[in-house]
Amino acid sequence: MRILITGLVVIVTGAIIQSNYYHYSNFVGDNFWTAPIVLIVIGSIIFVVACFGCCGAAKESPCMIITFSIFLALVFLAEIGIGIAGYYKHEELSGILEKGFNKTLDSYATDKGAQEAWNLVQSEMVCCGIKGPEDWEPIYKNDTVPRACCHRMPVGVNKCTREYASTEGCFSKLSSYLGSKSLILAGIGIGLAIVQLIAVLLACCLYGSFRRQYETV
Repeated sequence: MRILITGLVVIVTGAIIQSNYYHYSNFVGDNFWTAPIVLIVIGSIIFVVACFGCCGAAKESPCMIITFSIFLALVFLAEIGIGIAGYYKHEELSGILEKGFNKTLDSYATDKGAQEAWNLVQSEMVCCGIKGPEDWEPIYKNDTVPRACCHRMPVGVNKCTREYASTEGCFSKLSSYLGSKSLILAGIGIGLAIVQLIAVLLACCLYGSFRRQYETV
């Protein structure tokens, strides 16, 4: 039963990450967000394997229990591999973000997707530009900045300029935000992996118990 719940937790975690943070893919790239999809797939596998294990326990079938243990051990190894890959991705996050920010800023004038991405990140993170409002000067050729940069404007002022824009850049804010979420995700992954390892050990013990029962009969 606990493994069934573990599978559901993994699926829900992957779905939440995918739905809430995918809109930042313009800055970190699509490859960075394969982890949530992999989590959903692994969670689904865990759920199916757990159902198989429950059937094996109900029928007291040593064959089904040992098969359950093997599949769960393989999933555990896959999670360890994903955890290691996630750690290296976390280390590369700053470089990936810097490249993404520069690329979307350069194409801002002609790329509607880049405009939407910048408007979203500047609104949600309460920031402006990569390192500050001055990053928009090459785009607008004056002190104008996107409307998303101005979160508090005086009454009667319709033009968003550096004077009213947020002074903090988006690079540091988004880097810190995604970095903290990556560490939380890593912690959840480690916790789930420990639960699965315990489940594998218990299943092996159950297999041994069933085998002894069959031998005595």
